[in-house]
Amino acid sequence: MENKIYKTSDFDYYLPEDLIAQRPIEPRDNSRLLVYNRANKNIADKHFYNIIDHLNEGDVIVINETKVIPARLLGEKEDTGVPVEILLLKRHDTYTWEAIVHPGRRLKPGAVCSFGDGRLKAQIIKTLPDGGRLVKFAFEGIFEEVLDALGQMPLPPYIHEKLQDKNRYQTVYAKYDGSAAAPTAGLHFTPELLERIKAKGIKVAPVLLHVGLGTFRPMKTENIAEHVMHSEFCEVSKASADLINDTRANGGRCVCVGTTSVRTVESCAVEGKVVPQSLDTSIFISPGYRFEVVDALITNFHLPKSTLLMLVSALMGRDEALKTYEHAVAEKYRFFSFGDAMMIE
Repeated sequence: MENKIYKTSDFDYYLPEDLIAQRPIEPRDNSRLLVYNRANKNIADKHFYNIIDHLNEGDVIVINETKVIPARLLGEKEDTGVPVEILLLKRHDTYTWEAIVHPGRRLKPGAVCSFGDGRLKAQIIKTLPDGGRLVKFAFEGIFEEVLDALGQMPLPPYIHEKLQDKNRYQTVYAKYDGSAAAPTAGLHFTPELLERIKAKGIKVAPVLLHVGLGTFRPMKTENIAEHVMHSEFCEVSKASADLINDTRANGGRCVCVGTTSVRTVESCAVEGKVVPQSLDTSIFISPGYRFEVVDALITNFHLPKSTLLMLVSALMGRDEALKTYEHAVAEKYRFFSFGDAMMIE
């Protein structure tokens, strides 16, 4: 286990800009898959549909059933007509949300914004400590329907192309509205691949974590031990907790699909077992962390100096992680949200 104190810059790596995927691969499971074996430190280059060969009968895969909402609203400030953007982060009640706003200097408490020719209005209630805003909406009908009509998918800032099909930024098993970003490791699964996985005797345990935009916020501290993670709602049902615990008790592996699934089950773990519960988690997993229940991880390739790369490094070691990323760059894997996948087994 790694015990040294790491700096944010210890998790930097070189990435040519043309390797940042701008659009998803079709079909979903035709993306590439890098498989890293921790026991022998071997790397294998495959395709995602080969994932089934690296899952064993008696394993359980943990999937995050969160659904991305079209959280990006483009409109205007009511009194001046200045273009504004509101990005929804966390719901407080039917009308009130935490949000990121732009331009921040124009949107002080009391300001009113209009979207869709007044079909939706938003009043800035207060400025939050992190610079975000508490926003209260006014509308007729059902908020989700209004948002679906007026909102856009909140694609990460490094994706510059417009998404043609909203559903390509959702997993095929997305169920519960609440995320401002997709749990992108799950984007590679097709319904057919999931059926083949189940037919092999591999269980599927759904959990929930609503992804916040803190995922994309850069680290502000050089000593990673000083970093404070954003808080996100997560939940594990009794059925899923039992499935994970029984699998591991019987010698199977808990294979998490995505860092959000890792953070969920580890947040709900006590002494090597998952406890069913709902909570707000701000767990920060970095090298030196002792995993309670996660045995393997399916994930995408993450941004340099990001908390997600630190989580991957906690599982496989920082030097091995950077060496593997070097291989991925040399082999021209596609990076980030719409990019290729990696399995750490």
